Amino acid sequence: MTKLPALSGRELVQALRQLGYEEDHRTGSHIILRQATSPHRRLTVPDHKEIAKGTLRAVIRQAGLTVEEFLSLLE
Repeated sequence: MTKLPALSGRELVQALRQLGYEEDHRTGSHIILRQATSPHRRLTVPDHKEIAKGTLRAVIRQAGLTVEEFLSLLE
């Protein structure tokens, strides 16, 4: 299993913007992202200082990525 780095919610949003996700709105301490192109996925990212590893893996999976593909976005 590949080790994930410690990321904040804003750093995660920055990485997902490279895939065409845009901020749709905010609800409390969560950022709702929407994919501009088809399949128009919606992701909820907590705007926390550090996202839990399980939550990060879930967001990566919901975005349709593997961990390795996600890590290549951070480089």
